[in-house]
Amino acid sequence: MITWELYVRETAYLGAAALFMLSLKWLSSPKTARRAIFFSTIAMGLAVAPSFFDVAATRGGALVNNLVIIGAGIAVGTLVGLVSAYKVRMTAMPQMVGLYNGFGGAASLLVAAVEFVHKTGTGELNVSASVPVQLSILIGGVCFTGSMAAFGKLQELLPGKPIQFPGQHVLNLLLLVAGVGLGSALCVKPDAEWALPAFGALVGLSLLLGFLVVIPIGGADMPVVISLMNSYSGMAVTATGFVLKNNVLIIVGCLVGASGIILTQIMCKAMNRSLANVMFGGFGSAAAAGPAATGSKGPVKEAGVEEAAMILGQSQSMIVVPGYGMAVAQAQHAVRELASLLEKKGVAVRYAIHPVAGRMPGHMNVLLAEANVPYEQLFDLDQINDDFKQTDVVLVVGANDVVNPAAKNTPGSPIYGMPVFNCEQARSCIVLKRSMNPGFAGIDNELFVQPNTMMVFGDAKATLTRMAGAVKEA
Repeated sequence: MITWELYVRETAYLGAAALFMLSLKWLSSPKTARRAIFFSTIAMGLAVAPSFFDVAATRGGALVNNLVIIGAGIAVGTLVGLVSAYKVRMTAMPQMVGLYNGFGGAASLLVAAVEFVHKTGTGELNVSASVPVQLSILIGGVCFTGSMAAFGKLQELLPGKPIQFPGQHVLNLLLLVAGVGLGSALCVKPDAEWALPAFGALVGLSLLLGFLVVIPIGGADMPVVISLMNSYSGMAVTATGFVLKNNVLIIVGCLVGASGIILTQIMCKAMNRSLANVMFGGFGSAAAAGPAATGSKGPVKEAGVEEAAMILGQSQSMIVVPGYGMAVAQAQHAVRELASLLEKKGVAVRYAIHPVAGRMPGHMNVLLAEANVPYEQLFDLDQINDDFKQTDVVLVVGANDVVNPAAKNTPGSPIYGMPVFNCEQARSCIVLKRSMNPGFAGIDNELFVQPNTMMVFGDAKATLTRMAGAVKEA
């Protein structure tokens, strides 16, 4: 029988799913990203609202208790979201994304656990209903602790370099096999006497597996890990949707899972590495930085702020290549100020954005958008890489591995084959760095010793501000 509650619920779910799809499409461009956030917020409201119908169907004191619990959850979640939005710096956005991915996995795990315990006690858990429960537990647990490990590495609570020990991959494989075995057994015999202890063991195995899978991955690969964990959180949500028979969770989970794995593949392609190499290669360890890592040592040409400003002021075209160093120094506004001054002098300014620059996909785009850099000036690697040879000056702000010619010239380098910018082809290259320390890959940068490269050492924000002052006075 179709009741008005069912009609309104399914209509709200359909509207929420449609808005989520449109929002995902709008997120593909900074021009429509604000619209995407606005309508995805409305979609989330539509997805949550029908939950109150189930509350209204309860009786007696349970109605008040459930409303209090739901209201408290909404209040806490809203408070956390608002504080995060206003307090978390843009440089810490990758950590927050990783944290929220973990929360999504944890939510799926908790919902599945409650359903398992409840339905086991009432005898409602049959074989078909048990399959999505076990998937939610396994995927959600891996997503939660894996995301927490990624958060710990990005926040420097854990070492950024791979944490490895003998037999690590074999142990992970055994944990995965044991988890799948326990989950399969619980699907076949969900009402057995040993079901609850086995279920507890499955939860523990999934949590341990997620942590152990991520800690051997180096900091340079955290953008890929974040994308992958985002996909895991979507798959966990989809499984939870089948547990709760909730269509909007199934649809949205599929969207997140598919988009996350597509983005993961794009990131791997941008680094010329397979997902297996990222997950099991231990990239960034001392072993990875072998003899080829020290092949670019040589004299560097150091320049002062005034000399660099003079070269910039006399140029006709400039390409800015931002990296994580710009994010750390919060120098995006200083970059924009310098670029605006040069544009007034007739210099054509563009920005080259590498897919893996920063610590999450789109990190540089977000920072530059925050500084009101016109979207039309942002170009991807494929769009701009052939233009460096006709460019007067390249300004590298905190980027390292994505501008390293070793990826093209040194077969023994760990990053060999990775698509990088052709900065060395420009007439002049000015690199802003705090020191000569290597990037995430742990190797020396051959760009720094090129004859047309000048190194300007110091805090990027302070250096750019002084450059802007010198350009203004010239």
